[in-house]
Amino acid sequence: MEITEVKVYPANEGKLKAYATMVFDNCFIVRDMKIIKSDKGLFVSMPSRRKKDGSFKDIVHPLNSETRKMIEERVILEYNNTTGENAVLAESI
Repeated sequence: MEITEVKVYPANEGKLKAYATMVFDNCFIVRDMKIIKSDKGLFVSMPSRRKKDGSFKDIVHPLNSETRKMIEERVILEYNNTTGENAVLAESI
């Protein structure tokens, strides 16, 4: 699987720093990932829905840590390129 496109849309709404869209293999798109700032750095939140009990459940998400790391690193790289920042990825939150 190859990440073929990443777009970042800065938001800067408190801890929410941006939204991201990612395309895999030029044929599958994931929208509404969120780039969130924490005390440890930035992390990528997958698209989710609020359940009836008020909790959130991811709509899409990686099934293993290697894929999650690949996605997070690529999104944060594009965030830095788009914003001119040198933000770092938070270590396992």
